[in-house]
Amino acid sequence: MLLGLLMALAAALCFGVAMVLQAMGASRHKATPGEGVFGTARAMLNLPFAAGLLLDCFGFVAQLIALRSLPLYVVQAALAGALAVTAVLGAALLKIRLGRGEWLGVAGVCVGLAVLGATAGEEGHKQPSQLFHWILLAAVALIAGLGGLAWRLAEPRRAAVMGSLCGLGFGVVGLAVRVLPSTHGLDLLPLLSDPATYALLAGGAVSFVFMTEGVRGGRVTTATASMVLGETALPAVLGVVLLGDGTRPGLLPLAVAGFALAVAGALALARFGEVAPEQGSAPEAATEPTSRTPVG
Repeated sequence: MLLGLLMALAAALCFGVAMVLQAMGASRHKATPGEGVFGTARAMLNLPFAAGLLLDCFGFVAQLIALRSLPLYVVQAALAGALAVTAVLGAALLKIRLGRGEWLGVAGVCVGLAVLGATAGEEGHKQPSQLFHWILLAAVALIAGLGGLAWRLAEPRRAAVMGSLCGLGFGVVGLAVRVLPSTHGLDLLPLLSDPATYALLAGGAVSFVFMTEGVRGGRVTTATASMVLGETALPAVLGVVLLGDGTRPGLLPLAVAGFALAVAGALALARFGEVAPEQGSAPEAATEPTSRTPVG
């Protein structure tokens, strides 16, 4: 379990730093009506965004390791806590002034994750039927379809819908990792023949695009808060009900409190889903940052 906790924290660190780099890159190309997915692609073609992508890859590997040894609710809460990393990094490097509420958000994330780590039990060992694997793949298709319909919505509804769909997509990724079959040596046939593998890959790609697109309209707090709720609440419940995740004996109320505190802290830091103004700008301007990309 210790390795899983370390990997969850490493993933949060990678994703938190990647947010800053990718936001700097995405801010170089603002969204314009009618440009669609090609505009999103152009927003990704620069060095800061590429560096952020590399960190996302490292974070994703750490997330996979964590998900194979920890309850889903712990890993998803830790990933939402990447916003605390971004907030502290922004305060240190970009001269962003954090208010009292934001420092309380950072503290809430840290305390909540510490409580979760202390109360978490072993990952559940229930295995849903193969039908659930197909349901995960169908869920990704549904998320993609809804995102396509939401593409032309007006703000702030567009940001809220894109953020929620992104979070649900990352939740599907977490569930898919947990139900993937074990492999032996170089025999990858069980993975290649399992629909959960394709749900994982497609869910990550769709979520990444939706979050990048959702924040380019400028409603970063809305999009990021929706993403945090989408990637934590429902996956945590499904992990307990379907996969058998639990806590150490007698510590369920404390674990629930830790989860709620970590998520509440992340929501308080939602505006740091996007990079704030460059150095030299007024502190008040920090309430309207300029770009962002996703947590996994």
